[in-house]
Amino acid sequence: MLNLSALNPQQRQAAETIRGPVLILAGAGTGKTRVITFRIAHMVARGIAPGHILGVTFTNKAAREMQERVRKLLPRVKSDDKSNRPTICTFHSLCVRILRQHIEKLGYKKSFVIYDTSEQLAAVKKILSAISAKGEKTDPGAVLAMLSKFKNGGENAKGFGDESVRALAQHIAKRYESALHACNAVDFDDLILLTLRLFREHPDALAACRAKYQYVMVDEYQDTNASQFELVHALTLEHRNFCVVGDDDQSIYGWRGAEVANLLNLEKHFPEVKIVKLEQNYRSTTTILNAANAIIKNNVRRRGKSLWSQKGAGAKILLQTYPNDEDEARETVAQIEFKRLAYRVPWQDCAILFRTNQQSRPLETELRKAGVRYHLIGGQSFFDRREIKDFLAYLKTFLNPHDDISLLRIANVPARGLSDVTMERLLGASHDRKCSVFTAMKNPLVTTTLQKGTRESIEAFVEFVERVQSQLQNSAPPTSSLSPSDGERVAQPGEGYFTLARWADNFLNETGYFAELRRLEKDPENSESRVRNLKELMATMDGSGNLPAERLENFLENITLDSDREEEKENTSDAVTLITMHSCKGLEFPHVFVVGLEDGLLPHSRSKVEGTMDEERRLFYVAVTRAMQTLTISHCGGRKKYGQLLPCQPSPFLKELPEELVETSDSKSKTPVAQDSGKNLFAAMRSAIS
Repeated sequence: MLNLSALNPQQRQAAETIRGPVLILAGAGTGKTRVITFRIAHMVARGIAPGHILGVTFTNKAAREMQERVRKLLPRVKSDDKSNRPTICTFHSLCVRILRQHIEKLGYKKSFVIYDTSEQLAAVKKILSAISAKGEKTDPGAVLAMLSKFKNGGENAKGFGDESVRALAQHIAKRYESALHACNAVDFDDLILLTLRLFREHPDALAACRAKYQYVMVDEYQDTNASQFELVHALTLEHRNFCVVGDDDQSIYGWRGAEVANLLNLEKHFPEVKIVKLEQNYRSTTTILNAANAIIKNNVRRRGKSLWSQKGAGAKILLQTYPNDEDEARETVAQIEFKRLAYRVPWQDCAILFRTNQQSRPLETELRKAGVRYHLIGGQSFFDRREIKDFLAYLKTFLNPHDDISLLRIANVPARGLSDVTMERLLGASHDRKCSVFTAMKNPLVTTTLQKGTRESIEAFVEFVERVQSQLQNSAPPTSSLSPSDGERVAQPGEGYFTLARWADNFLNETGYFAELRRLEKDPENSESRVRNLKELMATMDGSGNLPAERLENFLENITLDSDREEEKENTSDAVTLITMHSCKGLEFPHVFVVGLEDGLLPHSRSKVEGTMDEERRLFYVAVTRAMQTLTISHCGGRKKYGQLLPCQPSPFLKELPEELVETSDSKSKTPVAQDSGKNLFAAMRSAIS
């Protein structure tokens, strides 16, 4: 039997309450992941079939962590038997699972592709180019963001953003939907919305999902939007075995559609809900928690809770004022280096938190000057690199040649006689005939209007796509005179295993793509780095699935859904973390520096106009509760903008910090150091120097 004695009384109560609606109010650092995994394991121990349990999270990292923890708690459940394991996944992954089974009922093929942001932008640009007047400039990114607002926000989106962008987005919404449907493609928002449409129009599909997922848990429930709420409600309305875990005090994503009311108003939908509060914090000192409690109590509309800890008082919060942002950056780096040299604090134990991405520039400059390694979360994603996008577009084209966005990206990469003018003519023909570009390429009525050389280039491209595509349908390895690259998994004699890695290496060599990468890059080191990026990705292609096409579908699906993977990579090297407050939720660091606590940054200048001061305060609360041992907060008298130093005022949130918990840098410098502390400090410094 599972031993629940490792849990505290409140955690145990949450884990043992397995039937009916439950709300677990889990404050920052109270061990909610531990509770969720023990609760799942306890359900299985009580005889509930693992296959009937569904756990939904917001990130792939959280899902993987929960899967691993549950696996360790349930060693007797065979890991290779998917039907006998709990389903733990993100909202989007759950919807993909459902749609892969039922999407044909909605007029799509099961082999639908999922467009990422760049592919969505390309679709919007195509539509805008067709309807915009000559010389008219429109930001496709703003239109796409508005389309997403419409899909996720419903009525709430009507008054959001620029009126002209809103009107344009409404005007093209149906065209955008049709463009994606024509390519048998969906975007991230569609995954949930199509699932909801499926449930409304096909009750049998909803009944099948309810029968499968009889016990549903949702993590970070305060971050759910209207459509996610509707999805969970649809799945659980009948059996009502529904457990949500969240903290309204950490609801900081209202700008992307999250509705904290989903958590605050839970009793309206489930009057019999049982509420369990987790308030014992295992992360921070009492001083840090008392400060956090004092800040958040100023939000009136919240569920009352008060974090406490057995870690002792700890150091006071250090509040520092600097003349400008450059001084703030230089002194913050100096303090990190002092901790390293005097107290042997590794860089990886320190994090610098800020409200906006622009604030990282002076910090990065000073870190580089001081020779301090750092890890900026939110830099360019591996999957945003040109060579990776090209490669994925090739794969999507082979899987679905009617995916116009992908085909248009790689049709002339490397150059093969299909110029922009040619592709525009083919695109126009596809619009006129209401077919895909690939279909237009195969239509003699279209191609006979083109010059002989262009026709031959199109025919060669079509032949290439269909030949490489056909290899996916075969279980035997493709025959090729080309030898695979070193280090790849290759089918052994008699093994009869089609490796996607070898297949991909063959077609990239055949097209001359590797040679093109090396030719375009002036720096040989950069070109080899790009080739290496592709090789590393290719080595991961042969994952789950039997048929090659199925393995390729799974590979592309995982990449598209796992958009947060770059930010989740473990930072194995000793480096300071630079991160925005919005990105830091769920993380913890022994020593935290929160910079830029100024009016206009936090709270942001928009918050007063938009009425989101409560969310800005929650953002400050989240930042404070990342700290385990020490917390340093700073603000500036002036901050540079476009090269000009503009005056700044301290954040009004600073007045909410209890005076007895805070010391300023002035008061600290006047406090004499105890004799023993001084001796220990100098001993540590001598040791570090030697």
